[in-house]
Amino acid sequence: MYKHKLQVIYSDEFLDHKTGIYHPEKPARLTAIVDALKTASFAEKITWKLPTPVISKPSLMSCIESVHSTTYINKVKNIAANGGGYLDRDTPVSPRSYDVALLAVSAWLDAVDIVLNTADPAFVLARPPGHHAVSDTGMGFCLFSNAAIAAFYALQQPGIKRVAILDWDVHHGNGTEAIVETHPQIAYISLHQYPAYPGTGDASQQGLHNNVLNLPISPGSDITVYQPLWENHILPFLNNFSPDLLIVSAGYDANANDPLASVNLQPEDFSLFTEYCLSITRKIMFGLEGGYDLPSLAKSVIATIQTCIS
Repeated sequence: MYKHKLQVIYSDEFLDHKTGIYHPEKPARLTAIVDALKTASFAEKITWKLPTPVISKPSLMSCIESVHSTTYINKVKNIAANGGGYLDRDTPVSPRSYDVALLAVSAWLDAVDIVLNTADPAFVLARPPGHHAVSDTGMGFCLFSNAAIAAFYALQQPGIKRVAILDWDVHHGNGTEAIVETHPQIAYISLHQYPAYPGTGDASQQGLHNNVLNLPISPGSDITVYQPLWENHILPFLNNFSPDLLIVSAGYDANANDPLASVNLQPEDFSLFTEYCLSITRKIMFGLEGGYDLPSLAKSVIATIQTCIS
């Protein structure tokens, strides 16, 4: 029934980024997904990988510094070293958050390597998420801009000339867009509820090289709104750009049951999104962003991975 295997990059260390008992971006997000995958009908088709330890990846800091200022990186490090604190009211830093955030970046870079070596998808189950983090600060639960860092890293690899980042999180990835919008070799596409946090992502924002496609979604929208946007806008845009690698900022907070948004997708809709992506290329790395209703989150990741291995 299932023709392909898929590598999932995960570590229990990602649970050590502590956000507080009532914070929606909590460790239980990952344990819900891991439990669902390990009991799924296709569990034997998943290969679990630990991320490369930070100490074993000497180029990691230079990759992060290609996106974030040294002042900001040191700020996160110092907040963690001093027992924790907040970057903004929504974005806590706990004593291990800096180390965990570095390991999350390592996992995203590992996924780039896996996809480019195998020409098959890989999935990163890591936290903290990253698409709201801008060059000089984190925000919106995000510390380092994982997707943007992965895109710049991918462009350093042999034969990689163009990288596309597709962000289907319900919130606009303001950080990712701000970092890559001036780069002609990186395309950024975002489907996001508007109005919603962080208030960016107007359709008129198209990047310095027409390399940005923002598709605002009205509250209450469902798959009947999303499907024509994919078919009439996203797929033509991606086909025209012809990426050598597709990075998906895979947020699952557009689900109807999610507490932080008002879009009415169902978990199975992410199977269709994944099919669309696979019609562009099998060189796809998925990295977890948002998604805060645990049952919907787990079912959505199941739908994504099951589609990749079918």
